[in-house]
Amino acid sequence: MSEYLIAYDITSPKRLARMHRYLSKIGAPIQYSIFYVTLDERTLDRYMAEAVLLIDPKEDDLRCYALPERGMRRRLGKATLPEGIYWTGLPTQWMEP
Repeated sequence: MSEYLIAYDITSPKRLARMHRYLSKIGAPIQYSIFYVTLDERTLDRYMAEAVLLIDPKEDDLRCYALPERGMRRRLGKATLPEGIYWTGLPTQWMEP
């Protein structure tokens, strides 16, 4: 299994909502248009092929970035969730001590 960030920039509110719902089923939202997913490459290819059908390639942007196996895995800056609340959908190495 590998870790990826999937990001999108979609111009239509309808397509935007559709993509957000779709990616919410397979990953953890890091920000509104950025999702963290842990998948094998074959499953990722299938999900990305399905996601491409939800966008207009002339107007929208959909990207997938593989995260390196080694490197910093901590959040810096303002927390997304209130202090003391941890979302277990994220890898434990990302959690604040």
